[in-house]
Amino acid sequence: MLFKTIQEDLRAVFDRDPSATSWLEVVLTYAGFHALLAYRLSHWLKIHRVPFFPRFISQLARWLTGIEIHPSAKIGNGFFIDHGMGVVIGETAEIGDYVTLFQGVTLGGTGKERGKRHPTLGNHVVVGAGAKILGGIRIGDNVKIGANSVVLKNVAPNSTVIGVPARVIKTQGERVPDATMDHTNLPDPIMDRFTALEQELSELRKKVDKQDSPRLF
Repeated sequence: MLFKTIQEDLRAVFDRDPSATSWLEVVLTYAGFHALLAYRLSHWLKIHRVPFFPRFISQLARWLTGIEIHPSAKIGNGFFIDHGMGVVIGETAEIGDYVTLFQGVTLGGTGKERGKRHPTLGNHVVVGAGAKILGGIRIGDNVKIGANSVVLKNVAPNSTVIGVPARVIKTQGERVPDATMDHTNLPDPIMDRFTALEQELSELRKKVDKQDSPRLF
């Protein structure tokens, strides 16, 4: 079972990273895969109640890869960390199948509360570089989270969120077919609002100018 899960993780690299050219390259040089491999081992030891070693392995992986995954976190199949430096996944975080995280992502808590204090991500979620998802919130299936967003509330499935704090800018009726996100073409709701206000202001000026224009008769 563990070996099959690792195979899924390895296959996910080729599905979502066009720069991956060979199995040997991924196994030997991909820090995200190394961190995930260490997590799979430490998590297996954790659920079999082996003391000390799960945490030791996760900290060793953190030192070697720059990625910290707590052994108690729950991660589904086909998980992919792109680049990965600075990724942090907390103790009670839960991640569904075929999720993608970019560098600098934090799945963290909001304080010293106990119990479920880290987020739950559904299937096929994509989290952009530097995004922070904090607290025991739920991110639905097929959600896209823009780079550097700070998510503090639940997000419905098939949505796109951006901003600080994050807000929903798009809700789709069906699943997004691709597993990646075009970060350069995300909508900007603030700029869209400014454009709308500018258009309204221009129309008001035309009406005022028309009323103030001198009448010949």
